[in-house]
Amino acid sequence: MNATYAFIEAEKTTHGVAFLCRLLQVARSSFYAWLAAAQTRSARQAADQALVHEISVIHVGSRQAYGVSRVHAELRRLGRRVNRKRVARLMREHGIQGVTRRKRRSLTRPDKKAGPAPDLIGRNFHAEMPGTKLVGDITALPTAEGWLYLACWTWPPARSLVTRWPTTTAPASSWTPWTRPAAAVDCSSAA
Repeated sequence: MNATYAFIEAEKTTHGVAFLCRLLQVARSSFYAWLAAAQTRSARQAADQALVHEISVIHVGSRQAYGVSRVHAELRRLGRRVNRKRVARLMREHGIQGVTRRKRRSLTRPDKKAGPAPDLIGRNFHAEMPGTKLVGDITALPTAEGWLYLACWTWPPARSLVTRWPTTTAPASSWTPWTRPAAAVDCSSAA
């Protein structure tokens, strides 16, 4: 509609406004409302240009790394009360774009030729006495000094057999349920 109203504005000296509005099928009152808002519109465009200058200064100051959210936060920190969506629109219109982080690449890749670990206990977690069937797992945790490797083993039926065999390590309420073993070992043949 802006192009239509601009055409009527340009041609109103040669033809009447009423004739042009009727020809282009727009309401005359809408044209006059558009004409009355011209001053406000030009002030808004000037304010947008000033804001784009501030945004580009912040963006260059961040070595072109800041995106919409950080530029908006920096403007707020400097005392400019501006809408985040307005900042996003102006950055999009002027091609100002922040750096997006690369997707994290997984460092551990399974061997495609290797098969799954053998299930030595056949998913049968019932044991006649403690210590006959044990399962283990290893976990690597990143720390500030490097990697921490945690290896643990557990006896799967221990939770259900707390009442039969007393435990000396920790109460049953502090145990975590066994989920999935990395490898299972049958200790009954080794004993």
